[in-house]
Amino acid sequence: MLGVISRALEERDHTQGHGERVAALAEPVAALLGWDSERLSMLRYGAPLHDIGKIAVRLDVLRKSGPLDAAEQDEIRRHPRAGASLVLSLSSGLRALPYVLFHHERWDGSGYPSGLAGEKIPVEARVLSVADAFDAMTSPRPYRVAMTTAAALEEVHRCSGTQFDPRVADAFLEIWSERSGIWPALRAS
Repeated sequence: MLGVISRALEERDHTQGHGERVAALAEPVAALLGWDSERLSMLRYGAPLHDIGKIAVRLDVLRKSGPLDAAEQDEIRRHPRAGASLVLSLSSGLRALPYVLFHHERWDGSGYPSGLAGEKIPVEARVLSVADAFDAMTSPRPYRVAMTTAAALEEVHRCSGTQFDPRVADAFLEIWSERSGIWPALRAS
């Protein structure tokens, strides 16, 4: 049921496939970090649901083409807690909680909703955060065009240690290096 709601939400805010893309980007990183099959299964369940709380965000805010004002930013920042309330209403929801509630926390503690930092952020959320940001950067949004893959990889590198767990960011970049060769070319320049 949550999967259906999540896909309907993506249609509503024009981010079709975002949850599945994020899961697909996060899984090889988690595998490289040594996650076992049970943890990978939980990632495949929880990652597509990470933005389910946006169902509580007004459509005009989700589709706004310009900068958000302070009240609109506050509304967006409430979506992890709204999502946590939704997933915890189901018996299997606890498995998705780290992905839903903590995916906007930042390594340096400046994220939301709880301002967690470093290792206090569940590792599930740290892995998801890089994949989520990368997909958001490389997908068109109402307020901007999509970044190139190369530019998004550079941003992951630049934000390692501030927005992202450095170990997770390095693993993400290593996966891209192995699969596409894009990242090594960037590093050499």
